Amino acid sequence: MKRPIRIAIAGAHSTGKSSFLDEVEHPLKGAGLKVGRVADLARQARALGFPILRDHTIDSTLWIIAEGLRQEAEAALATDVLLIDRPPIDALGYYDAAISSTGRLADEDGRSALLTLARWHLRQCDIVYLTELNPDIPLGPGRDTDSTFRQEAARAISELMNTAGIPIRPLTSTNRKVELEWVAATLR
Repeated sequence: MKRPIRIAIAGAHSTGKSSFLDEVEHPLKGAGLKVGRVADLARQARALGFPILRDHTIDSTLWIIAEGLRQEAEAALATDVLLIDRPPIDALGYYDAAISSTGRLADEDGRSALLTLARWHLRQCDIVYLTELNPDIPLGPGRDTDSTFRQEAARAISELMNTAGIPIRPLTSTNRKVELEWVAATLR
């Protein structure tokens, strides 16, 4: 079985992750590639009753990571390119932000296990992006409006990504077009 090319993108909510992957996906499909996608799972977690955002727990983080990895493994069976909107390290960043912003005690054993898994996952990815939080760009519809928590989440995700020991491509509102062209050229 041929392993698909994996492109992962992490960052705080409403920083352009999903829309960037939409723009990456279209030309890949147009080129005849089979494209799979693992989408942001936080809303699904909330619908099941898991706490998210400021209320993130080790259990909600574990569920998001496990479900994302399950979906990724399944999609990898039939795709050439796999687009991952919020890799496991992203969920862990939200957990860290929730712990630091609420003053709760972290589950250090659980966090350590999930950090190992999240770092392993990043090493499986061929291209990894980290979005930049630009507070001047308006939030998407239905998004959490707590700007302090959003900034803390961006900081926590960035810190985790920067200590993962892998190459990370920054994605900003100003380099988006260049990165779309780079991805297209790289995958040709």
